[in-house]
This record gives sequence, C-alpha cells and structure tokens, in this order.
Amino acid sequence: MSTLTLPTTGTWSVDPTHTTVGFSARHLMAAKVRGSFKTFSGSITMSDSPESSSVSVSIDAASIDTGVEDRDNHLRSPDFLDVENYGSLEFVSTAVRPVAGGYEVDGTLTIRNTTRPVTLQMEYAGVMTDPWGNEKAIFSASTTINREDFGLTWNAPLEAGGWLVGKEVQIDIEVQAAKA
Repeated sequence: MSTLTLPTTGTWSVDPTHTTVGFSARHLMAAKVRGSFKTFSGSITMSDSPESSSVSVSIDAASIDTGVEDRDNHLRSPDFLDVENYGSLEFVSTAVRPVAGGYEVDGTLTIRNTTRPVTLQMEYAGVMTDPWGNEKAIFSASTTINREDFGLTWNAPLEAGGWLVGKEVQIDIEVQAAKA
C-alpha cells in the first residue's frame, strides 16, 4: 500500500490530454496488437479513506485506434464493438481495497450492453504540481478481461490450428486527474 499523501477529498476529473486508455490482444496466437481509445471522460471521488472513494469512466467506443484504419474499422463493426448500436464502454467502481503495492478497484465494466465485474490492479503515484501550479493525482491501473464475456466473439480459425484473435484483452490505464 502506498505511503504517499492521498489526493484531497472531493471530485477529481480525468485529464484526457495526460491520460491513456490502452489495450493489447494476441493476434495469430503469438503477436500482441496494441491500441488505445482517444476519447473518454471520467471522475474520481476521493473520500477521507481510499476504501470509500469511487471511480466512473466513459469511453467513446468509436475512438478506438490501433494505428491501422482497416483494423480499426473492423473493431468498430458489429463483429466487435458495434459502435453504431453501443456508443460507449463504461466502468463504475463498486469497492476499493488496499493490497500490497497499491489497491484493487472492483467495479462493473459494460461493453455492448453487457455488464461484468472486473478488478483493476491500481497503483497510486502521488499528487504532483505541474509548472502552472495545477495539482494532478497520478494513477496506473490494469486488468485482463475475456472479450467473449462481453459478446465480442468474432474470430477466424488458422490453417495450422488456433485462432486469429486471442480471447484475453489486457487493459492498461495511465491517469492524471485534476481537482474539479
């Protein structure tokens, strides 16, 4: 558990210009394909104790970016995120627990109108002041989900065996939040 001074109580807004929401998945059973979401918003409500704090994040599904336009369009299609029918991915915390090296943040993740429990492994790096005098609370979080649990079941078999797209998706988030 961190011994750093915690952010002051109240609402902290996720700073989209200094935050990344990234992911990776296996392709061809071996290579990792990485991407991120470019548009999102979120808030952290800090309480006197971290265990009473909460997090809420909304991600624009259409903002997915892997650096390859054809792949991004396929990920936006009904085969995957189906952005025309499901415009956002949502995370809402339900509990915060101290653990060795940081915290676990339990919550619900909703993708394509399917909601499942997830646990984020979260590290708190402290509150820093930028050169313009703005305080930023800094967090890192990660989790792994099975995409099929959220209805993302499209795949293609490989001639030598196995599947084109791995089931597990690693999610990695780097957050800077500013006091609202």
